Amino acid sequence: MAMQTTSDNTSGEPMMDINMTPLIDVMLVLLIMFIITIPIQTHAVKLDLPVDQTNTPPPPIDPVKNKVVITAGGEILWNGGPVNQQQLRQYLELSQQIQPIPELHLQPEPDARYELVDEVLAITKRAHVEKMGFVGNEAYMNF
Repeated sequence: MAMQTTSDNTSGEPMMDINMTPLIDVMLVLLIMFIITIPIQTHAVKLDLPVDQTNTPPPPIDPVKNKVVITAGGEILWNGGPVNQQQLRQYLELSQQIQPIPELHLQPEPDARYELVDEVLAITKRAHVEKMGFVGNEAYMNF
């Protein structure tokens, strides 16, 4: 029995051609599902942003002891240099990484706002300061 290459089936013999339509349908469905499940890639553009050169260098972190003074004017001083609360948190975290851990001396002025002193204490707690002491308590004897 010879195979026919033509598609006329007048003789009643079984058709030897494969129907490609279901195979193509399945392949298209698989392709669409594959495209949907691929994670979307995020494209990032790396930029070198300019650095602010007007800032003065930060006050150094003393490896033995650091002093935080809270003034009556609402200023926070780190080893004599003014800092904001975010910089204070960074300095405290950096100081806790030094071995041995340096002491932190907290000295609020007698007329300093309690709210600011409380915020500074909260910052020291969040920075997990291990060695801290209050200095200048004799200034409060007359109050």
